[in-house]
Amino acid sequence: MNRAGPDDLPNALPRPPGEEEKLKRVWATPRGWRILSAVNNTVVGVAYLGFAFLFFLLAGVVALVMRTQLAVPGNDVVGQDLYNQLFTMHGTTMMFLFAVPAMEALGVLLLPQMLAARDLPFPRLSAFAIWAYVIGGLVFFSTIFYGLAPKGGWFMYPPLTLTEYSPGDNADFWLLGIGFIEISAIAGAIEIVVGTLRTRPPGMSLTKMPIFAWAMLIFAAMIMFAFPAVILATMLLEIERAFGWPFFSAEKGGDPLLWQHLFWFFGHPEVYIIFLPAAGLVSMIVPAMARRPLIGYRLIVVALIGTGFFSFGLWVHHMFATGLPALSLAFFSAVSMAVAIPSGIQVFSWIATIAASEGRFRITTPSLFVLGFLAIFTLGGLTGVMVALVPVDLQVHDTYFVVAHFHYVLIGGMVFPLFATFYYWAPMVSRRRLSETLGRITFWLMFIGFNVAFLPMHLTGLRGMPRRVWTYPGDVGWDMLNMISTVGAFILAAGVLVFIVDLLRNFRPTAGGGGAGDPWGAGTLEWLPGDVYAARSIPLVRSREPLWDQPNLAREVEEGRHFLPNAPTGGRETLVCSPVEAKPEYVLQMPGPGWSHVLAAIFMAGFFLLLTVKLVVPAVLSGIACIIACIWWGWSLDPGPVKGDVPIGAGIVLPTYVSGPRSHAWWAMIVLVFVATSLYIAYVFSYLYLWVVSPDAWSPHGAPALPPATWPLASGALVAAGAAAMLLAGRRLPAPGRPSATAPLLLAFAALAMTGAVVLEVLGHWYSGLRPGQNAYAAATYMASVLNVQVGIAVVLLAGYAIARSLVGCLDAVRRVNFDNCAILYPYGAVQILLSLLLVHGFPRMAG
Repeated sequence: MNRAGPDDLPNALPRPPGEEEKLKRVWATPRGWRILSAVNNTVVGVAYLGFAFLFFLLAGVVALVMRTQLAVPGNDVVGQDLYNQLFTMHGTTMMFLFAVPAMEALGVLLLPQMLAARDLPFPRLSAFAIWAYVIGGLVFFSTIFYGLAPKGGWFMYPPLTLTEYSPGDNADFWLLGIGFIEISAIAGAIEIVVGTLRTRPPGMSLTKMPIFAWAMLIFAAMIMFAFPAVILATMLLEIERAFGWPFFSAEKGGDPLLWQHLFWFFGHPEVYIIFLPAAGLVSMIVPAMARRPLIGYRLIVVALIGTGFFSFGLWVHHMFATGLPALSLAFFSAVSMAVAIPSGIQVFSWIATIAASEGRFRITTPSLFVLGFLAIFTLGGLTGVMVALVPVDLQVHDTYFVVAHFHYVLIGGMVFPLFATFYYWAPMVSRRRLSETLGRITFWLMFIGFNVAFLPMHLTGLRGMPRRVWTYPGDVGWDMLNMISTVGAFILAAGVLVFIVDLLRNFRPTAGGGGAGDPWGAGTLEWLPGDVYAARSIPLVRSREPLWDQPNLAREVEEGRHFLPNAPTGGRETLVCSPVEAKPEYVLQMPGPGWSHVLAAIFMAGFFLLLTVKLVVPAVLSGIACIIACIWWGWSLDPGPVKGDVPIGAGIVLPTYVSGPRSHAWWAMIVLVFVATSLYIAYVFSYLYLWVVSPDAWSPHGAPALPPATWPLASGALVAAGAAAMLLAGRRLPAPGRPSATAPLLLAFAALAMTGAVVLEVLGHWYSGLRPGQNAYAAATYMASVLNVQVGIAVVLLAGYAIARSLVGCLDAVRRVNFDNCAILYPYGAVQILLSLLLVHGFPRMAG
């Protein structure tokens, strides 16, 4: 890399004519029905956020029906069965279809603008995530109109959701339907982690990142470690329902509490997965309204990290009434109270920033929603400390006190900041601002309505009204409180309705172009003037509030005086910088609009939905079509090093192709390996937990004999040989332009070796007489093979893809990103298989 000195950038000569027109042409958004193929983050982000808001409205309508049913004693607006479906759909939609997707949508929409990137590094992955989410979410929600909606609660506790008590496909729609959201969330997490760490502007070190970028980075990391637990839980429950493997059936050694451990290991961190991005948004709005930098930046970063860390020690907070040992209850109670400390740091930082503005804090619609958030969330935090105390929790458990608490935390901690976001950032993506008058009406209706609806529920719960009841008698003192809550819910809904009117009147999306401008005088990069290509050039950043500290920055960027003011490769590009100091490393060539990712999402939807209704053959065909679409999608994503090195400004010349740890694809695979590791750790926990619950099944007397040691030794030898072949294949990649049969043959051998190792493992248990439906031991043992088969299929697909690329001359010692992807996943798969062999063959012998 040739560096002439980035400090000279503002003094660069005026850019040659035609560069801006070329950028507009390259980054142009498709028109008409082809808009469905768009991958621009502004288009995808707005659509993503719009569908999340649609699910918020649908869940709100369901809630109004429920509140109408509970308004008076003995009401019969809806029957018991439909009410069970309604409260299950309300909770599921709010948590899975609204809250997490809305935060990911804001990440897709805002992060590239805040980081002055042209887009996130995997734009088609973002688009795939939204289409998978939209198709799956709409089909899942529509089940309520056909009597097929789940009715086991958004938490789906066994044994209520086992086949004996929930026959039919209702629970299956929840279990497989949630798969869309899980896949979408993990795809978004990969995009956010890699985008935040690698596509920041030059000079924006980690200590200069906007707080929202920090919040989204921790948000994505939490998804990586929390979501695999619920993925495993849904897999176990669906396998038990479909095939009778007894993970949760107590009569065969299973335990329903295993579901609660796995679900709440995801469920409680999810509260903070939702809250942290919202807190990050507040940390961006408060300084702009106070017209001064945020007080306690470093403390807030530490608080965000601390909140994410503590949240994983809170899952038993939801299980205090399940009969767990007192010592563990004391530990989790302490952690539940300790998590209030980092939240308090953020609250006091915001208050200090407002106070330090010396009366200059502007009271606008975003400000009102922020202040409303502070009031409501603080009250929710106080009741959270109350229910963290075991004696209090035992008294209010499963009452409306808990309903009030988590609505104060979730609506106060997420919905109010989200509406502040709508009003604050709308001018960035809309040609017109939202109405200040209608915004204030929206706020007061929502704030008053919310407190009228949920504040009385504390008293309703303390008076003993249980959750999840569809009606109640009129002589227990709950009728007036329920009527007040119902009135409040409709006032809250009226506020949302005013907001919808405001949107219809004033929101005019720009299809990727510049918005109405910055009405707030903020200091962060999302307010740089831009067009469909985002910022005209990628700025050199010297502080946390560059627009305040570099007064001429906006003009310099618009004149193209900073980095990458043109399209040097003739296509879409952005800069990739080092993860800590943000030093430019290479120019990332990015894909434009396409249909492969859309088809992949559609066929993936077909696979899950057809499987839900037991149409196995069409489901398999749809799955195969999904794989073909993914191969088509991936084939064009590796343009190779043909463009060579290109200038980006200030005399700096960067490569357009890198491999290994510098590549953004390498980072994405590492994130995926972390997700797979989390899933496997959740399985190991489940295996050992079931042993603790029913140790007799693990003894030689309670279970069939283990296969001879030759079986696992043969499996281990095969996978080790495959790993050696993969390592050797990396060293035998040919020089560019030279054919080689050695590397493809080694790749094929490695794939066959892993396949053979998994097959031998399954056959060994089968021939020993073990059947997965016998007891929890057998089911847990075969589940290890299921997870190994998953990894094996992924490895075989990646190896086959790399072989195909090699045969057509697109894989060599330089152009090797496709090989590197397989070379990352293969060692992980090998280690997982070897650990599985030790666990399922060694542990029962040790336990016996």
